[in-house]
Amino acid sequence: MLRDASFSMRGAAERKSLFVPVRCEPAMNACWSVNVTEQGMGLVARPTRSAEGPVEGESVELDFVLPAGPRVRVHAVVRWRHDTDSGGAMTSLGVRFDRFEGTGLVDLRRFLAAHRLRVVVAGAPRGLQRALELAFHHELELLFADDPVEVERLLGRGDVATVLLTGEDDYESVALAHLIEAASRAATEALGRPAELKPRVVFAAKAAPDLLVELFNSGGIEQALPPDAPVAQLRSAVLAACRAHEEQLQQQRMSVELERLLRDQARPVLSLAAAGVEGPGFTSAPMRGVIATVRQVAAYKVTVLLQGETGTGKEVLSERVHGLSPRARAPFVVQDCGALPETLLDSELFGHVKGAFTGAVSDHPGLFVLADGGTIFLDEIENTTPNLQAKLLRVIETGDVRAVGGTSIRRVDVRVIAASNRRLADEVAAGRFRADLYYRLNTFVVDVPPLRDRRDDVLPLARSFVDVLNATHGKSARGFTPEAEAALMAWAWPGNVRELRNVVERAVLLSAPVEVMGPQRLPPALAAGPASTAAAAVPASLREQLAAVERQLIGDALSKHGGVVRRAAAELQIDAVTLARRARKLGLEPSSSA
Repeated sequence: MLRDASFSMRGAAERKSLFVPVRCEPAMNACWSVNVTEQGMGLVARPTRSAEGPVEGESVELDFVLPAGPRVRVHAVVRWRHDTDSGGAMTSLGVRFDRFEGTGLVDLRRFLAAHRLRVVVAGAPRGLQRALELAFHHELELLFADDPVEVERLLGRGDVATVLLTGEDDYESVALAHLIEAASRAATEALGRPAELKPRVVFAAKAAPDLLVELFNSGGIEQALPPDAPVAQLRSAVLAACRAHEEQLQQQRMSVELERLLRDQARPVLSLAAAGVEGPGFTSAPMRGVIATVRQVAAYKVTVLLQGETGTGKEVLSERVHGLSPRARAPFVVQDCGALPETLLDSELFGHVKGAFTGAVSDHPGLFVLADGGTIFLDEIENTTPNLQAKLLRVIETGDVRAVGGTSIRRVDVRVIAASNRRLADEVAAGRFRADLYYRLNTFVVDVPPLRDRRDDVLPLARSFVDVLNATHGKSARGFTPEAEAALMAWAWPGNVRELRNVVERAVLLSAPVEVMGPQRLPPALAAGPASTAAAAVPASLREQLAAVERQLIGDALSKHGGVVRRAAAELQIDAVTLARRARKLGLEPSSSA
C-alpha cells in the first residue's frame, strides 16, 4: 500500500510499475509489462490460442524499451504462468531474469534507482507548476504539458499513473479528457494493453456540470475538483489517484496468484503427491532418505524447514507432511512469499479490517486464521522483509494474530512449514534474514536434493508424466525411445522436476498418435546429445569462469619463469605473497619464491 508520506521504494528487489510493450520469444500476442525488479518482471498478454507462448520453466527472450531510455534485451525463465478466460483470454506471467545482453542490467538498475511515479500536469500556468513542485517535494515526478500533442507523447512513455487536468478553457480541458480516454481505449483494443494500466485522470479545470457527469459515467475521470482548488487539495487528490492506480494493479496480481493456487490444487493429476510418496520421484536413494525423515517428523507439531532448489518438489513434500500428520483433515494453506509485496502479503497472511487501507471494503480473516487447526506452507520465505519476519516469529511462538488495522488479537493453532530456495543460514550471515526467526524455523530441516543428484528418478518421473499428460490432453504417446531417454538422463535439469514435467508436456503435445517419442520431440538444446546437453545444462558461473581465467594466467606466468613466484608476480604486477597464496588456492604449487 502506498503512503502519502513517500512513494519511494525500499531496495531494488521491490516491484516498480512499468507499463511498456514487451517483445517475447516464444512469441505472445499483445504482451505488456506490469512491474519490474532487478531480478524479474511481471507480464500480461492476450494469446490468440491457448498454447501460445512459453510455459512454466521454459526459457524466454524479452526485448523492451525503458521509458525515455534505452532498449533492454534479457534472457529469462518463466517462473509461473496463469491463463484465464474471464472477460476474454488473458495470460499472466512471472519471469526471472537470467542473463542480460550488453549494458541491460546497468540500464535497468539506473531506471529502478531513479524510479518515481509519473504524473502528467496539463494546462497549468507557470505559477501553479512551481507551487505543485514545492507541494510534492520530489515524492512524484511531475511532467508538464501545454498542449494535447505533448500530453499524448508523455502518455506514450508507459509509466504515467495519473493525469492532472487544469486550465481556464473548459472546451480544451474536456476535449483533452476525451482524448486521453480514447487513447487508452485504442491502446486496449488495438495493442492489447490491459485497461487497468490506463492512467487515472483528476479534473481540476472549468467544465459544465453535464459534461463532467458524462466524463464520470464513461470512466474518463477519477475525480473532479473546482478550477480554483487550493494546491493542498490538488496534492491530496493526485496522491489518492496514484494510490488507487497502484493498489488496483497489486490487488489484480494477488487475485491472479490466488486463482493460480486454486487451479494448481484442483489438478492433482499433475502433482507428484497423487502418486504417493513411494511413487515416481521418490524411489531414488536420496529421496528415500528424505521420505524417511518426513515420516518421522509428520506426527509432531514442530516447524519444518524445507531447503532446496526451485522445482524440486518442496510443496509436494509439505503436503505429505500435512497428510501424514494428525491435522490431515484440517485445512492446508499455501502462500508463495515471493509473489506479493510486503503490504499485500501482510494482509494476506494476517488479514485486515474494513477501512484499514484504500480498497479494504470488508474484513478479511487472513490465511493464518483460515488455516486454524491445520497447516500453512510458506514458500520462498527468504523473500520476506524483516518487519514481516518479526510478525511471523510472533505467530509461530505465541499463535497470536492481529489483522492489519485491527486492535484485537486472535489465537490460532497452526503448524508452519517453510521452504527456501536458498540456505537460510547464508541469508542470516548476509544480514538478509532475521536470526531469531531462522533459529525458530531451524527446529527440523529437510534438504531436498536437486533432480541432477537423484537421476534414478528421472525416467520413472518422465514415464509417469507421459501417462497423466496423455489423460489430461487426450493424447496417446507411448513413452520415449532409448535415445530420448539417454538425452533426458544426460540433462542437468536446472529447473528440476517442474522443468522435466514441462519438457514431457511439450513432447506429448507434439506427438503423433501412439508415437514412441524420439529426441526430435525434446527441446533442441536437450536433444543435442548427452555430451553437449550435459555441458550446456551446467554453464559455468561467473566465479568459476573468473577462477579459470586466473588459473590460466598464473599457471602460464609460473611456467614461463620456472615456478619462481617473485618473477611471475613481477610480470603480473601483483604482490608475490598474494600470488603464492592465490596459486596454492587454485591448485598451482609454485616451485620457488626466490
